[in-house]
Amino acid sequence: MKTIICTGLVAFAATVGMASSSAYARCVLAGGESVMVTEDLAKFMAGQALKHSIENNGWKPHGAVRVQCDTSSIGLPHCMARQKACG
Repeated sequence: MKTIICTGLVAFAATVGMASSSAYARCVLAGGESVMVTEDLAKFMAGQALKHSIENNGWKPHGAVRVQCDTSSIGLPHCMARQKACG
């Protein structure tokens, strides 16, 4: 009897684990990037590239947009915008 209960609990845990992982399997980390003359313009264009990337794939954005900027090798600001998107 104890073995049947333990087997049932393990099967239930595996089913819940598969159901929760399949919900996240349809999510991606979408991104957009830009190199512009000013950092503000690079941030704006990276955000727009991210927005179009999400829209063109039919995804729905989730969570906050993260933007990282640095100076590229040619001395211009390079920004990358990333956001979780699910579809």
